[in-house]
Amino acid sequence: MTVYPNVKVNLGLHVLRKRADGYHDLETLFIPSFSFRDRLDIDYSDRFAFEADVQWKDDLTVRAYRLLKDEFGLPPVRIRLEKHSPVGAGLGGGSADAAFALRALNDMFSLGLDDRALASRAALLGSDCAFFIYNRPMLGSGRGEILEPFDIDLSGLELRIHVPEGESVSTGEAYRNIIPREPETALREILTLPASQWREKLENDFEQVIFPSHPAIGEIKAEMYAEGAVYASMSGSGPAVFGLFRK
Repeated sequence: MTVYPNVKVNLGLHVLRKRADGYHDLETLFIPSFSFRDRLDIDYSDRFAFEADVQWKDDLTVRAYRLLKDEFGLPPVRIRLEKHSPVGAGLGGGSADAAFALRALNDMFSLGLDDRALASRAALLGSDCAFFIYNRPMLGSGRGEILEPFDIDLSGLELRIHVPEGESVSTGEAYRNIIPREPETALREILTLPASQWREKLENDFEQVIFPSHPAIGEIKAEMYAEGAVYASMSGSGPAVFGLFRK
């Protein structure tokens, strides 16, 4: 079975408070983007194998397989991952691979899990993994795993993503340096405003800690506005920056 995991961007990201378990409560709107798509092949096999053209420690796709294997006794499979989405860019590419693997395995072995059941398992793998089970605009809260469908019309806008070369942002560092805050206006209220008003109101809280140490990322955001973007922002904890342009 072959699937093509896509990426996401965050329309607004408020870090509200630090929790007793060490995570942070946040609110954000996840938006799927098809600017980058990986290729994930999962085939029946007599022994487990995982191959990828880009390797990194503790691959979420392997963890997704093991999660279902332990629960349902899945037989061995061969997984091949061809990466096209940038790694560690704030676009959720690794989380997407894991979520799409869960969906594919569910179909291959007729496990009968609906989206809610798959999402609950995806949330065990990563905070934004559950979003990719639904893969449509979803308002995220908690640590990002509590999801609510959100209607938003972006049909008149083109999404462009820029991933700066040579810039690497540690998510752990971003969270350590962030100062949680309760915004004056809830994210869902801001998102009901016309996109032309988002520039002054729709914020990604991580920009305040990332831009000073990575000025090139902030410059890309400024360049997008100079090129006519209606709205521009860093996605997640970066370094990817996206802009919304009128078609």
